[in-house]
Amino acid sequence: MTGYGFPAGVALVIGGSGGVGRAVSTLLAGAGCDVALTYRSNAQAAGDALADVRSAGRDGTIFQLDLSDREGVSAVFAAAARQWSRIHTVVFASGADISMAHFSQLDPDEWDRTIAGDLTGFFNVARAALPYLRDSQGSITAITSAAIARHAQKDILSIAPKAAIEAVLRGIAREEGRFGVRANSVALGPIQTGLYHRLQDRVPTGFMDAVIRNTALRRTGSAEEAARAALFLASSAASYVTGQSLAVDGGYSV
Repeated sequence: MTGYGFPAGVALVIGGSGGVGRAVSTLLAGAGCDVALTYRSNAQAAGDALADVRSAGRDGTIFQLDLSDREGVSAVFAAAARQWSRIHTVVFASGADISMAHFSQLDPDEWDRTIAGDLTGFFNVARAALPYLRDSQGSITAITSAAIARHAQKDILSIAPKAAIEAVLRGIAREEGRFGVRANSVALGPIQTGLYHRLQDRVPTGFMDAVIRNTALRRTGSAEEAARAALFLASSAASYVTGQSLAVDGGYSV
């Protein structure tokens, strides 16, 4: 894949077994990157994603990872650095499997689990990543939500942690830029993969049709369309871009 540049080392995709994460891993491999990817419980999906990386002619590995395990997160970064010497790219493509409810009806225990798994999980990843990204003058890119800009009813469990992640990314961009580290996000609208499919069984009839009608393009996006944006932001093609959120949402947030 031409037009993208990456230094020697490895790209680490957190949540690389998921739909968007797998697409990101594949495109990174196509752009010339070796790829380490993580999964939490679906070893088969992680293996399939690794097979895609190798089919693109690159080396890779998989790590099982619970993002709430701070020491485990640090250990994954250390292991990837031992194998490839340098980590130049981190893509955070993990997200919580949430229910849909109005804020007034949220289960407090689910709130706690979601914040711990998504927001605190990102904190653990970003803190572990910074020494390696300083060394490589690399980048961190997080997959977030376009609903931050245009609230989707009953989606607060997705919106709240992703909004906080974007705030953390802006802080990283401001504070770490002097070390050459870049930090950005890709804010997704309705994408035909992962949580979108699971939510179809949890929302009223017609809900998903209404979501699509509220996009300017009147369709859902694909995992590859989301991954292309992440690839751009991670690559040297975006070498003067930091602290930004790129909406890939078919115009949902317009």
